[in-house]
Parts: sequence; C-alpha cells; structure tokens
Amino acid sequence: MKIALPPLPGFLRRASLGVKLAVILSAAGAIGFAGILALLMAIITPNFSRLEAVAVEGHIDRTRAALEEYASKVEIAVKDYGVWDDSYKYMYQGGTPFVDAVFSVLAFTNLDINGMAYVDNDGKIVYSRYVDLERQADDAELAEAFNTMIRSHSVRTLAGKSESAHFYARLGERVVAVGIAKVLRSDGSGISPGYVAMARQISSQQLSHLIQLKARFGVGRAHQKTAVLERPRTLDIAVDIDGLNRVHIANATFVVPRDYTLLGQRMLWLTVFGTAGLLVIVLLVLRQMIGRLVISPLAGVERHMQDVSASGQLHLLDDQKRADEIGSLVRSFNAMLAQLKDLREQVEIQSFKLGQSESAIGVMHNVRNGLNPISVIVSQGMNAQPVIAHEDANRALGELARDDTSPVRRQKLAAFLVAALETHRAQSERRREDLVSARSCLNNVLEIIGHQQSIAHERIDTEPCDVLAVIEQNAALARYAATGQVDFSCPEDSALVDANRILLSQVIGNLFANAIESIASAGCNPGRISVAIDRFTRPDGEVVEIRIADNGEGFDHAQSLQLFRRGFSSRKQKSGGLGLHWCANSINAMHGTLTLVSGGPGQGATATITLRAAALPKDDRTETSSIAA
Repeated sequence: MKIALPPLPGFLRRASLGVKLAVILSAAGAIGFAGILALLMAIITPNFSRLEAVAVEGHIDRTRAALEEYASKVEIAVKDYGVWDDSYKYMYQGGTPFVDAVFSVLAFTNLDINGMAYVDNDGKIVYSRYVDLERQADDAELAEAFNTMIRSHSVRTLAGKSESAHFYARLGERVVAVGIAKVLRSDGSGISPGYVAMARQISSQQLSHLIQLKARFGVGRAHQKTAVLERPRTLDIAVDIDGLNRVHIANATFVVPRDYTLLGQRMLWLTVFGTAGLLVIVLLVLRQMIGRLVISPLAGVERHMQDVSASGQLHLLDDQKRADEIGSLVRSFNAMLAQLKDLREQVEIQSFKLGQSESAIGVMHNVRNGLNPISVIVSQGMNAQPVIAHEDANRALGELARDDTSPVRRQKLAAFLVAALETHRAQSERRREDLVSARSCLNNVLEIIGHQQSIAHERIDTEPCDVLAVIEQNAALARYAATGQVDFSCPEDSALVDANRILLSQVIGNLFANAIESIASAGCNPGRISVAIDRFTRPDGEVVEIRIADNGEGFDHAQSLQLFRRGFSSRKQKSGGLGLHWCANSINAMHGTLTLVSGGPGQGATATITLRAAALPKDDRTETSSIAA
C-alpha cells in the first residue's frame, strides 16, 4: 500500500536537492526527537513518581513505627511497676518509703520519664508527680494537666479493658507518650486496686533522632490528616498523631528531598540531551554521507554536462566503479555520451559527404571565383590601348631618317620615342605581373578540380599549412575584383596551422568572395578587406585565429544563428555556391571553428577561423635555419 505524502512547500520545490534533503532530514530528526522525548517522559517520569510515592510511604511508616516503639517502651516500663508486689501493697496500705524510692527525681531520670501516678479504680489519684528532667524539678503546670488526663473517663475505661496500654497525649504544648498498667501482684494474682500511669515527653529533637530526619511537632495547628506537600525540590510530610478515641494530638512534620524526582528529571534531561546529541550526530553524518555519496556525484554530473554544453567536447565522466545507482547513472551517462559522440561523428561525416555531393555546383563556384581574376586580367589586356599609335611611330621614325630635320625637332622626336618605349616597357612589366597572377589563379583552379576528383575517403587529411601563402593565393579575388576597387591588406608574419590546404583555400576564397559581394551590395567605393593572424594558447593547446574583416553591408544580430544554416543568405540577390554552411562544416572537419559577427546592417562583418596551430616540419626547420645562416 502506498502512503500519500503531502506536497512540498513552494520554497522547497524551487530549492536544490541538497537543501531539500537537509530540510527533510532536519524535520525527520525534529519529529523523531519529539517522539523520543514524549516516550521518555511517559516512561521515566511515572516510574520515578511511583518510586517517590513508595519512598514517602516508607517515611510515613517509619515515623509511625518509631512513635509506636517509643510509646511501647513507656508501656513496658509502666508494666514493670504495675505487676509488682510493692505497688500492689502500696495501693492498699500506702507508705512513705515507697513514695521516696519510686517518685524520686533520680528514679524518674533513670527511667527517662517525666510523670508517674497511681490511680485507684474510682479515678482517685493515690500519688502523682510530674518532673521537668532538664531542671530536675517539679513542673506544677504540666502536673495538673497530667493529673487531669490520667483520671479521665477515657483513661479509666482503657485501664479497665486491658492489663496495659499506651497512647499519646498532649499536655499543654508538649506531646507525651503515656503508658498505663493495672496494679497486680508479681504473679498476676489479686484484684487490681487501680492502675499506674507513666508519661514520657517526646521533643522535636527526639523525633528527629528516631526517624533520622529533621522533624518537629505541629501542636498548634488544626487537625490535619497525614499529607504530603510537593515542592520543586523537597516534600513536606505531615504524619497525623492521634490520642485516645482518635483525638488529634499533633502532627509530626519533616522535610525530605525529592531524590527520586530529581534523579528522574536529571536522567530525563540527560537522556533528552544525549538523544538530541546523538540525533544531531546521526543527521550530520547522514547529511555528510548523502552529500558525499549522492549530492557531490550528481553535482559532478551537472558540472560535466555544463562543460560539455560550453565546450562541445563529449568527454566521458570518470567512472569510479561504483556498484550503486550513482555508478549505474554514470555508466549510463557515459554510454549516452559515447553514442552522442558517435552520432556527432556520423553527422559530421554525413554533413561533409553532403558538402561533397553539393560540390558539383560548389566546385564550379570556386572555379568561377578562381577564374574571375583571370577574366579581369584578360579583359584589361584586351582593352589596353597602345602607348603610341603605329602611324605616329612610323612618322616620327621617318622624320628622324630625313637629313633636313632640324636638331631641335630631332631631339623632340627622340625624346618622344624614348618615352613611348619606356611606357611600353612598364606596361609590358605590369602585363607580365598580371599574367603571373593569372597563372597562380589558374593553378588554384586546377588544384580545386584535382582535389574534387581525389576526395574519396570520409576523413580529411591535414598537414601544416602556411596561412599567409593560402591568403596570398586567394588575394587576387580582391585585387582584381570585377565589382570595383577593393583595398586589401594582410600581415607580413605568417603562422602554420594543421589543416587541409586546398579546403582551407576554398573556404578563405569563399569568404573573400562573400566579402566582395557584400561590399558591392553596400555600394562602398573603395571597398576594404583586412586580414589579421594571431596565435595564442588555450587550455586544449595552441591555436591560430584568422580574422577577415570587410566594410560591406553587414547583417542584423538576430540573423547570426541562421547564417550557417544550409541555403540561408542575408542578401536578397544571393548567388549560389558552397555557402557558409559547407564552409563551417569543412572547418569543423579540420577540428576548427568558424564564426561570423557584425555590428549591424551597414557596419561590415568579421569572419573568424580558428584552427589548431602546427609546428614547422623538422626538414623545413633545418632548411630555414640553413638559409638564415
């Protein structure tokens, strides 16, 4: 059965996985802590409360037992005097020697009693005395209260029912333990003439000694049943002391520490803090392990995907041979990257093959680009006017041949012919240079045609190429542009790149042709094409950057993403050819990049080719060094 979980709050849905796990773990820890706290309180507090109740009952029972024992000792002492022949004889005959011996202060001190009396069955006191043992003197006030108590109806009734008894009574503000016994012969025979009573005071100090606690008597309070008053750290216990006929005499009160409650509280808090600390440690360890085993690998996958997106290089993730789900995810991701890499290579190959299939038209475009300078040179040669008309030259020579020609005229004719010959020589030299350029363009055309016939494999063979030589080879496109004058400039220092020379020449030639067409469309006269070459180092190695800038019509930035799409052109009057799509694929097949940027319509454009730098071959370096030497 599935348990429906509540939806996450809005801020958690937008938070990262690490934050979500931290919040969920903290909430689970807080709930668990609350549950453990409630469980501990339900177990520890009641149990220690029961232990405290048992301890209180024990204190009460020990107090009652101590009071009972104290009164029982008085009963035992008085019983010795009750069942005694001398007491029996005294009750019938009296006698001063008996009184002097029994009722002396010394006898009271030895017996540790305060009062003693012989009373007949009618309640008449035969003899009575009450002594203050501390002062070793009679206490008349308490003696009167003692006499009133021992001849009361309740005492006489108790003495008539049993041979001996004990109880507690209050004499003024004093609590006394009273013992009574019938007066009989030592063998227990005879008719009892009365009873003997003894009283022993019990003070708060004596009570404290008996129960081993600091206690006191509450004699001025109203009747209070045995009760316990709970305070935060102590318990006030009041034990009810009753006399004859359950008449309230006093309360024995004492204070005991709440050891069990305090121990239970300390144990509870210790358990709570220990549990909380343990939960915090467990949560921290869980968070650390989740971060280490889950969040960190997922973050690594995310960073790797960002790197792949930014660089375009489908590098595989480091496989740490993990056997869990993260390891499976990494292996699946690497398998996907490998498939994507294979698909990309297939696409590149298919794209290159598509470019090759289109090159039947494209090669004609490049051939046309290469023949354009030749056409311009031939047209200029055909349209060139002679420096001097043939008739004028013959007439000047005829005049020089005549003898009647004046020296001045002869000198002018000679200067005219010399100037004509010098101009003709310069014109011939320019025509020779044009023919050399035409031959270079024709060779370029032948190479393009020959390369088209030799392409038969999927991969492109690359070699170190002199960038400046390739640019000079295609510079005739700008110098002999049929659309108008174009100023061309390029650096003197060259650089070597790892590329296919013929493909690179076709791409640069196509970029020059596009620049010339853009200049013509913009109506710029003169046009301007400038080439810059830079070499710098990147993390993946040294590269060479070739920038071709023109002052043509440019393009809108919104069109930048479509420029390399097959068949797209930013000009209304576009000419067919390879196009930027094939050029970009060709440069990409040589492990390079081609970009095109513009400041906007009418602000020209800059094409940038980036290729891997190549070192000069060893034989060439040796030859160059020899030449330099």
